[in-house]
Amino acid sequence: MSVTIYHNPDCGTSRNTLAMIRNAGIEPTVIEYLHTPPPGGVLRDMIRNSGLTVRAAIREKGTPYAELGLADPALTDDQLLDAMMAHPILINRPFVITALGARLCRPSEVVLDILPSPQRGAFAKEDGEVVVDGQGRRVAP
Repeated sequence: MSVTIYHNPDCGTSRNTLAMIRNAGIEPTVIEYLHTPPPGGVLRDMIRNSGLTVRAAIREKGTPYAELGLADPALTDDQLLDAMMAHPILINRPFVITALGARLCRPSEVVLDILPSPQRGAFAKEDGEVVVDGQGRRVAP
């Protein structure tokens, strides 16, 4: 039951995602990607397996995205990946990988689609939004 989260502890979405993984009784491998970014091939596979394009996996807000000229449509996936490796803050978060798939968990409850174990009880996000009821069932938005 291997679960890996590419995590930023300063990000509320990432903290909520990690908490939902743990609410399923799973202690994941937590990789703080700002300190330990995934190798280029792993990053490429993670993005592809999530069903995203490289451009869709780039974080713009609070990053050097504009300063690096990454909005240029002529840039290739390899050039964008190189920028993400050089500046890990450009990697959107959190990515979660399980045996059931890989996802960029934005919003955080996307993680529920790929967890191998059900939620063990109620869960509310840090802002109080209820995501899982007392029986471990996902609450419709």
